[in-house]
Parts: sequence; C-alpha cells; structure tokens
Amino acid sequence: MDTVLWSRPEDQRAGTPLLLMLHGYGSDEARMAAMFEDMPRGFSCAAPRAPRDIAGDRGWFLLDYFLVNDFAEVLGAATSVLAWLDTVMAKYAFTSVSLLGFSQGMAMATTLMRLRPEQFSVGVGLSGFVLHNELLGAMEPLAARIPFLWARDTADMVINPDATAFTADWLAANTELSNARYAGLGHKIGADELSDVSSFLTGHVAGSFVPRG
Repeated sequence: MDTVLWSRPEDQRAGTPLLLMLHGYGSDEARMAAMFEDMPRGFSCAAPRAPRDIAGDRGWFLLDYFLVNDFAEVLGAATSVLAWLDTVMAKYAFTSVSLLGFSQGMAMATTLMRLRPEQFSVGVGLSGFVLHNELLGAMEPLAARIPFLWARDTADMVINPDATAFTADWLAANTELSNARYAGLGHKIGADELSDVSSFLTGHVAGSFVPRG
C-alpha cells in the first residue's frame, strides 16, 4: 500500500500493539487518522489508503446500495492489506493486531478476519457490514472467535436491511460479539461511540492502555 498514516513515528512503533483502521467508501485515510487521539495511547495506529479511486476519494472495492461487489476485487484489496501487514509485522514485531473499520472498512476488516482468523486479536465495526460470500462461508464458522464490538445507529439507512441482518447473524456465529447502539447517530461516528470503542479496546488488548499525562 502506497499511503499509510501512522499515529507514532517509526522509531516508536516496535513492540507495541497495532490498531489497523480502515476507512469507508468515498472517504480516505485522513478520516481514520482524525480518530488517532481518541484511541488508547498504547497502540500504534495505522490508517491505510484504499486502492480504488471514487471520484477523487477512495474505496476498497466498487459497490452499490445493495452492496453488490466483485469478489475478485475484494480479494485483491484484502490480499494487498495482508501483504503489507506481513511486512510491518516483520519490521516492528507488533505484539498483537486489532482491526477497526467504518462502513465499507468494516466489510474489509471482517474479510481480513475470514482470510486469517488466527492473525487478529480484537475487531471493531462502526456503521458497517459483513460481505455475504459463499466461498468464505464454506469455511465458517471461524475457529478463532475474537472479541468484536459492532457499533451503529439502528436507524442508519445507508446499510440496507438484508445486509444488516446477515451481519448480525455472521457476527453472532463467528465472534464474541458486543453490541453498542446510538440513537440519532445516522451513518456517522460520534464522540460517545469513540469513548466506548476506546474502553472496549483497552479492556481486550494487552498494552493498549497508557495513562495520559
């Protein structure tokens, strides 16, 4: 991946837990980087730029309201992220890898989990969805069920009801699921939500908590 924003300078990353933060469709890595300060301070946070150009913004793969996608494109994007992850793991020896994805970024995060269920310690999905894919589904439920926080507004109209229903079933079958609901949030990320995400990560990832001061 050509562009990745980091919360820490390079010489401070080794031996820390990694939080990989994946942006949504029609957004970019700066949206995730804006949340670095809200995450537990022990993490090295990394926000990569998705590969597809979306009218000047970025996306992980092309999709429409019904979340129709070309799985070859999805797999290509996921493989690219995993190859990059292998490189940075070898370089920095991160103690663990956690995932956070917003909207389409949650679809990408859970796809990474499905491809390498043993790689990730914790997952967070914000206002997002899980891809319905028969090839991946044939190998499920996942052997490694990691803690996963699914945070959203139940009235969010961006993610269609069928996708929401599938996501709920998939997360229940494949993760140690915690739910968080925020009335009136819409398809956005809120301050209370970020506080809850930080608490969830701190409670599940060793080394993520560092007192502020």
